[in-house]
Amino acid sequence: MISPVEPLILAAAATLMAYTAWEDFSRWKIPNGHVMALIALYAILALSRWLLAPAGPAASGGVLSEIGPGWSAQGLWWDLGAGALLFVIGFALWALRMMGAGDAKLLFPIGLFVGWADLLAFAFLLMIGGVLAFVLLKLPIPLQYHAFPGVVRLEEIRKSGKVPYGVVMVVAALIVMAHRYM
Repeated sequence: MISPVEPLILAAAATLMAYTAWEDFSRWKIPNGHVMALIALYAILALSRWLLAPAGPAASGGVLSEIGPGWSAQGLWWDLGAGALLFVIGFALWALRMMGAGDAKLLFPIGLFVGWADLLAFAFLLMIGGVLAFVLLKLPIPLQYHAFPGVVRLEEIRKSGKVPYGVVMVVAALIVMAHRYM
């Protein structure tokens, strides 16, 4: 059973992720406030599930792995594990100077919303997105399109050699979240 506020929280998280991707594309910045807000949205989502879940073994004094009125903590722990794993990977990539700090930090809330069970799907989509981004940044763009703002930005990105990985990560996460929650 989903809580009545769950779709609103997920819509807010998806919107904030999309805005964060835009910030990364347009300014190479992933604000810490966005990352913290996404973590807070996940906390609200987990709390709403806990408060609004039907009564189960925990309500009758059952297993310790159950929290609140019937919602299993196992799902929460798996989501936290997914976030932690992605953050550790992101931190390692940042330490190797293969990824920006904002991208590494963004991986934690993405992991929370993607969840452990869908990490493989996320990784696969991330790989496809990375290849597409690489190809897009290598292909020449016809001159008649150079007046469009998005194309101008792509040219700036191409010349800089820096890649806004947050865009690819968010697109992959949104696809997986749509599958997981819909």
